[in-house]
Amino acid sequence: MQALSLADYLTTRSQLVDRALNRFLPKATVKPATIHKAMRYSLFAGGKRMRPVLTLAAAEACGGKLEAAFPAACAVECIHTYSLIHDDLPCMDDDDLRRGRPTNHKVFGEGIAVLAGDALLTAAFDILAQAEPASRYSVAVQIRELTSAAGSQWLIGGQVADLEGEGKKLSGNDLRYIHRCKTAALLTASLRLGAMSANATPAKLEAITTFGQNLGLAFQVIDDILDVTQTTEKLGKTAGKDVKATKATFPAIYGLEKSRAEARKLTQAALTALKPFATKATRLRELADYLLAREY
Repeated sequence: MQALSLADYLTTRSQLVDRALNRFLPKATVKPATIHKAMRYSLFAGGKRMRPVLTLAAAEACGGKLEAAFPAACAVECIHTYSLIHDDLPCMDDDDLRRGRPTNHKVFGEGIAVLAGDALLTAAFDILAQAEPASRYSVAVQIRELTSAAGSQWLIGGQVADLEGEGKKLSGNDLRYIHRCKTAALLTASLRLGAMSANATPAKLEAITTFGQNLGLAFQVIDDILDVTQTTEKLGKTAGKDVKATKATFPAIYGLEKSRAEARKLTQAALTALKPFATKATRLRELADYLLAREY
């Protein structure tokens, strides 16, 4: 049987995640319908599903089954979507466009958007609590993995540092701290949860972690580059908003060429971490290369 192309792999895995999310989330007609419509509006807005796909690919690399990884994959996508809804609010990044559509607060109002984000955050842990325990990783361990990545020292901490850094001259180390917290932590947790669902050995989990940390930083460097090189139409979100908000970015500190070199360096470090997996990590390698070369 011929292996799926990466494009087909991304499509099929995204469809599986969408179906699982649809099962886990309340239907749009469930009372009070407004909040469930708002949750689903952002959750099914056509995102790339990169984090849950990485969860599934990590599970496969560690010899696990997709079914066991679905709760983790759906949970990380709920966390990611909640963070986007809140990031777009007027009190945060004040953005009107996300994934090519009006942002949640533009459609449902600020109050409902805040609550939709809160509800998706809560739903993430409800979904992950339905995971099957692995012999090395109990459900409690898996939940704590996600709470740590999404909490005040990582995802939320990164957003705080990002807000406080606006208009200030930050160092490269300051920027790396923001990116490690705000982007790399959840991406790494996505991979680690996939590995945990497959009952990965400690050595494999460590390798997956190193892969995720480097890939997560590379992902954000590319995001910074795209913000100043691509159009709003291409990105599906407002281009140039980091410059407008006087945020520190890799291109602002290092310039475009050095930023591109840094993304390549980080991606290579990520790929090197996968050596213990040999051919079982082929999809993870392809995904790393895909993220490095992406245009939106």
